[in-house]
Amino acid sequence: MRPYVALGALNAFLAVAFGAFGAHVLEARVEPARLDTFATGVQYHMYHALGLLIIGLLAERMGASRRMQWAGRLLLIGIILFSGSLYLLVLTGVTVLGAITPLGGVSFLAGWLLVALDAWSRR
Repeated sequence: MRPYVALGALNAFLAVAFGAFGAHVLEARVEPARLDTFATGVQYHMYHALGLLIIGLLAERMGASRRMQWAGRLLLIGIILFSGSLYLLVLTGVTVLGAITPLGGVSFLAGWLLVALDAWSRR
């Protein structure tokens, strides 16, 4: 599952880029609460980029099961929905985007649960 290693690395790159954008560009342009929201998006983006790397490496070591494949998909969907909605919320001010964020959180939870279930079933 090398694509998840590549996707993890690409998303880690993007998380660093968004973090730098927030720190150097947004800091002077948005209020602190909105900057905190953006930083939360960056933080979860990086955590789950690393999660994608882990899933890719685990699948290489343990074999690529359907659970691991879905775990990777769900983490990627979570990054898009959770972090993406927070980025857009801060950049556009459209507050309805905040309603999408929990769907990303549920995707993260489901992805990590699948990793745990897959590891448990192989013991």
